[in-house]
Amino acid sequence: MLKGRVAVVTGSTSGIGEAIARTFAEQGCSIMLNGFEERAAIENQCSELARAFGAEVLYNPADLAQANQCADLIEDAERRLGCVDILVNNAGIQHVSPIEDFPPDRWDCVLAINLTAAFHTIRKALPLMRRSGWGRVINVSSTHGLVASSGKAAYVAAKHGLLGLTKVVALETAGSGITCNAICPGWVRTPLVQTQIDVKAKSEGIALEEAARRLLLEKQPSGSFTTVEQISSLALFLCTAAASNITGASIPIDGGWLAQ
Repeated sequence: MLKGRVAVVTGSTSGIGEAIARTFAEQGCSIMLNGFEERAAIENQCSELARAFGAEVLYNPADLAQANQCADLIEDAERRLGCVDILVNNAGIQHVSPIEDFPPDRWDCVLAINLTAAFHTIRKALPLMRRSGWGRVINVSSTHGLVASSGKAAYVAAKHGLLGLTKVVALETAGSGITCNAICPGWVRTPLVQTQIDVKAKSEGIALEEAARRLLLEKQPSGSFTTVEQISSLALFLCTAAASNITGASIPIDGGWLAQ
């Protein structure tokens, strides 16, 4: 259903972004990958997706903490793939610390990658979408875009800001054929969350799976992790005609976290 479309997916060499890129490629979309992995692993990912789905899959190593590289990412996608129809702002990092001990450089980096990068990519992509009269901007936020947890000042601030940015873009593009929405996952067992599980297991002296179970039950009543495949299916739905009047929405996929 995405044949002929071009998507830029940030943070797409692992985790949620990788699953979204795969789902889009499966539907015929050309993909510009972005992220930090070993070069050989990235080359294998590109060739495997192209071989499996017949999609054109390229890679750009932009460091999203750098504004000029965010712009270069979109310009490179237009130059090499012809346009940008879909932009998925997924790249994110985390740092956990009480505010009084929070390193200012980590605050700056979390805000730059989780929030400011989305501003820079959207700013460059929207003119391309307006030119064709169709576009989808999907910002991967978090339940932490809607509620808070202790120790995550920068992450929570960035994810809340991303939802505000989503709403503004939705209003500014309303009626243009472009939509902008945010997906708000709860616990997903990505490398970022696995790090928190590892820390919990070590600090409490428990096995990893017990740490994962406790982490889930603190927040997520379903008792199960949201999967990357569930998130990528939601992202795909937002690109369909059925979702053409959904814009400015923050959509939880969180096992009941926000229902409490």
